[in-house]
Amino acid sequence: MDYSTLIAKNRSRFGELEDAVGDPDLFSDPKRAREILREHRRIKETLELWDRLESSKKQLEENQELAKSDDAEISTMASEEIPALEAAIEKLSEEIQYALLPADPNEDRDALIEIRAGAGGDEASLFAAELMRAYQRYADLRGWKCEHLESSPSEVGGFKEVILKITGEGVFRFMKYESGVHRVQRVPATETQGRVHTSTVTVAVLPEAEEVDVEIKPDDLRIEVCRAGGAGGQHVNRTESAVQIFHLPTGIYVRCEEGRSQIKNKELALQILRSKLYEQKLQEQQQAYSSHRRSLIGSGDRSEKIRTYNFPQSRVTDHRIGLTTHNLTGVMAGDFSELTAGLQKAEMAERLAEAGM
Repeated sequence: MDYSTLIAKNRSRFGELEDAVGDPDLFSDPKRAREILREHRRIKETLELWDRLESSKKQLEENQELAKSDDAEISTMASEEIPALEAAIEKLSEEIQYALLPADPNEDRDALIEIRAGAGGDEASLFAAELMRAYQRYADLRGWKCEHLESSPSEVGGFKEVILKITGEGVFRFMKYESGVHRVQRVPATETQGRVHTSTVTVAVLPEAEEVDVEIKPDDLRIEVCRAGGAGGQHVNRTESAVQIFHLPTGIYVRCEEGRSQIKNKELALQILRSKLYEQKLQEQQQAYSSHRRSLIGSGDRSEKIRTYNFPQSRVTDHRIGLTTHNLTGVMAGDFSELTAGLQKAEMAERLAEAGM
């Protein structure tokens, strides 16, 4: 397929964006500034990919000609470089296809990660805590910032529910694949007969919403303050710092008690509520997600699974793409690279087919 027309449009748009980036009044509108800078970066990367592809094609043609040379040494050297150039061109051609697809406007957003214990009782809550730590390590490896917003600890040291906020470059682009039901198979520490138990944890990844994305009317909210529960000493027991918000039109309920300040907890709760309303709005407006990722979160039943973590066999299987890795230790230490790469490739192939590319 000839992409020269699309590239020409990108070059023209890049010129417009260069002018916009140089405008001293750009940051008078922060939302517009963020959008322009994101688009500027994305198109710049696309044009750099195209230039590398064209350069590699030209070098391949030159090597193919030199391979016909009467000079045996030059011919051999040129021939030896041809396979590497062909492989580079194939890879760059694939990357340029992906880069020219219409961008998902949410991909560069930060994300809120909701992790809930599903079927399996105490064992599910323990795995929820382990999965939370795996995401925290993944964030560290990618240079992202991970913030603990809200949690409901279980009696055995796990979590019934925990909400994280992860900020950084392209967080939602990589984390969105974690939405769904995660199944764990292993022998619990409390199991005396050595039997393998199956438990589930549900994960929802929400793109962080900005105030301009969702209008929240004060009359639609019922805000209550109460004493925070759990560990925390005298402050937690004596201060009404916890905040719970009910969004009356949708029935969405959010509670936050992580901060010592009632004001801070209200701010965090509104942030979580805004993202939940934004996700709901996206689902109502369009069905952009492919069928295998259209349902954000299931009921937590054992049969609804996107991924299985089998500890006895040190195996992780992503059922959406049929990918199995025996690097379970690495995955639980935050190495999701193989799984994410496979899911990204499958999604891109689907989007290319839909776009007729």
